[in-house]
Amino acid sequence: MRTAHKNDPCLYDLVVVGASFAGLVAARAAAHRGLRVAVMDAKREPGARVRTTGILVKEAVEECDIPASLTRKIPGVRLYAPNHVYTDLFAPGYYFLATDTPAIMRWLAREAQRAGADLLFGTRFEDATLADDMVRIHGADLKARYLLGADGAKSRVAQVFNLGRNTEFLIGMETEYEESPTVDPDFLHCFVDTDLAPGYLGWVVPGVGLTQAGLAVSHGPFGARRKPNFEAFMRRIDHRFALWNCEVKAKRSGPIPCGGLVSPLSTRRVLLTGDAAGLVSPLTAGGIRLAFQFGRRAGAAISEYLQDGGADPGVLMAREYPGFGLKTWMRRAWSAAPPNALLNATLFTPPMRALAQWIYFQKRGGGVTSATHDRIAKTPAT
Repeated sequence: MRTAHKNDPCLYDLVVVGASFAGLVAARAAAHRGLRVAVMDAKREPGARVRTTGILVKEAVEECDIPASLTRKIPGVRLYAPNHVYTDLFAPGYYFLATDTPAIMRWLAREAQRAGADLLFGTRFEDATLADDMVRIHGADLKARYLLGADGAKSRVAQVFNLGRNTEFLIGMETEYEESPTVDPDFLHCFVDTDLAPGYLGWVVPGVGLTQAGLAVSHGPFGARRKPNFEAFMRRIDHRFALWNCEVKAKRSGPIPCGGLVSPLSTRRVLLTGDAAGLVSPLTAGGIRLAFQFGRRAGAAISEYLQDGGADPGVLMAREYPGFGLKTWMRRAWSAAPPNALLNATLFTPPMRALAQWIYFQKRGGGVTSATHDRIAKTPAT
């Protein structure tokens, strides 16, 4: 039964800050369990100002069923070396999903609302205080028995409550083009090139009704700032895809946390999740699966705490959130940006192919195509 606050309509059991993947899934889980839930977000509507490519790994779909009409299945990865040689990676039964990300955010918002959550778009979180086991949210005339910060890589909730904050980021840029027949739809096209994308990579994705192209870079040694050179990257891939000939639909850029979990994750009656908590793989920068998994788990833990006297959600989530030990070490190594000559010589050797297979497919096994390819022929500008 839903908790009633008939005498105080501004009082909620749970207020979620941020209509993110993690925030909306958490709100839905808590509302289904009977809590009175509100989601507040400064955006005017769900799906506005999306800052992610929106690629889902198969495990993400296993955490949260997504309507097939909002996705496009991609079975493989085509990995390119700086010298234009590439190899194709597959794993039996595995796939990635390109998504219509704004539409998925709207769908998640509807699902949370159908579960009973109130959606307060156009409501910015600025400040809050905790008194007598009640979080008072200033400027929004709201009170909450619990506050969940799912408000992104530069979380205002974390700042207000002096919680851990992300300090290491990738800086990404992406452009959406009209759908192009020059992009093989069976692959995520990933480009390793230290000169253009030091510390990460570039990509071209056959999306849902469009084509996405972007790249990201990490900070260099000793925190040296790097900037994505998107124009140079587009020149680098022009002979394959001729995207210059396609209409530009949208552009975006922003930080992607890559430093692992923040600390502390919580204080009394306040918890961080999603990007705000650093729940993003330091190596791959993937965070949607973790947002689904631990957003739902956070919503359930808060419900058990408020309704049944369960364990403190902050303590519980600190035990359950992943530590990213090996991936954090690998992030440091990749941020050192090995020279292109070394990458050309080693990227497709058996040990490096096995590593690439593990990075993309984890424990799903699978095979790599038996030969690499060197296809540098000009793509017709159609």
